[in-house]
Amino acid sequence: MAARGFIERHGLWDDEQRRRARDLPGEADARGLHLVRLAWADPHGAARAKSVSLDAFGAALADGYNINVATSTLDASGGRVFSSFTGGGGMGLEEMTGSPNLVIVPDPGTFRVLPWAPGVGWILCDEYFRDGTPFHFSPRHLLRRQIERLRGAGLGLRVGIEVEWYLARVVQEHLTAENTGLPGRRGAPVRTAPLEPGYSYHSETNLDLMQPMFSELARCYRELGLALRSLENEYGPGQVEATFAARDALGAADDYVLFRTATRQVCRRHGHFATFMAWPALANHFPSGWHLHQSLSGAAGEDNRFASDGGGLSAAGRAWLAGLLEHAVAGTVFACPTVNGFRRFRPNSLAPDRVTWGADHRGALMRVIDGPGARIENRAGEPSANPYLFVAGQIVAGLDGLERGLEPPPPDDAPYEASRPALPATLDAALAALEADGPYRAAIGDRFIDYYLRLKRAELDRFHAACAEQGREGGGDEVTGWEQNEYYDFF
Repeated sequence: MAARGFIERHGLWDDEQRRRARDLPGEADARGLHLVRLAWADPHGAARAKSVSLDAFGAALADGYNINVATSTLDASGGRVFSSFTGGGGMGLEEMTGSPNLVIVPDPGTFRVLPWAPGVGWILCDEYFRDGTPFHFSPRHLLRRQIERLRGAGLGLRVGIEVEWYLARVVQEHLTAENTGLPGRRGAPVRTAPLEPGYSYHSETNLDLMQPMFSELARCYRELGLALRSLENEYGPGQVEATFAARDALGAADDYVLFRTATRQVCRRHGHFATFMAWPALANHFPSGWHLHQSLSGAAGEDNRFASDGGGLSAAGRAWLAGLLEHAVAGTVFACPTVNGFRRFRPNSLAPDRVTWGADHRGALMRVIDGPGARIENRAGEPSANPYLFVAGQIVAGLDGLERGLEPPPPDDAPYEASRPALPATLDAALAALEADGPYRAAIGDRFIDYYLRLKRAELDRFHAACAEQGREGGGDEVTGWEQNEYYDFF
């Protein structure tokens, strides 16, 4: 009898995944692939990948593939946050000692062929320890656990994505020494120029300046199976809004990881540049947001549990909204995880600045849309947020409101003047709020919360050190050069 592989031994796939996996080697060969990227999302939500041969891909469909745990112990600059080579890996966890290997297991349902990279496939993976235990710090595992909590209540979550980002033209022919960095310090991003002058909202003429790139992106999204609804000319110079049809929570988060990495790669191959940094330190640029639309369904995705025959939100919708509001301050860091993103929270800025809600009101934190497509739109997000953590944070907060039968306060017709709690003004304050929030700790676990706090505080330490060098304590009101280097090209 043949030895059972890692995936079978630990029961990591359901019947549909096993069926799909049997077809993949033949499909990859028939489509002329020579490499497959085994991809996973790091704690920032950025796609990491190993490119493997077809033989190695076939083996990974039985035994997974070994990777180093380092992408979860280093920060976004490649700087070491945890003392990996000491006992407990600097985390007090024996299994993290020595920067050990993890096993990444492909999820067969996420397999794609990359339209812009001939002969290359792509598949999302989940991280496991070598004994088959899900990796503690995997954002995708974390979201899946929150979805299971919802399913236990007979519910599912549908998520629609509406995200803003910047499209520019690369104007630098070659990378130079200034573009390279060191662990703990990112180099300068490549130089770019705007594609259109901006501030002519929905101008068809300005949209047409970006159309060649839009057409190529739309083709690639279609071939990837991403449910694009629109690509729109937004407010700032070269600012774009992309919207996608709603789908199940895990699928929406997976699609966002693929959308973001695909957009950046396709644009660079055409001499363009896409950034999901919230507010670039470039002349006359306007901040970008990520508006996350959500509604409850039955566990199988049927009907809309937020819809009400009498108008407004149903009782379940009101309780969910109340939970989102109650935990909005602590949950902000999952929606807005960078130093840069908090600069958006200003009065009359099209971004919220306090914990409010309103019926179809774009100045509120939570915009409620009723009718057959009833949903709640959280407007706090920045486009660089980790989709797994953003969505998981919404489930934790909304489910707490549902389980406790909470009721929201009255809506706010003037949200920038409402006597409501302020959203955190800085990443420092948001992390402190998360650290003190009991329901988040109970649902997500102290281990992940404490890990995430250390990871983000290491980023903050580098920011504050750079500001001190420049005599700009706290960074001041303007976007700093450190932020531009840190986020413009990473996201």
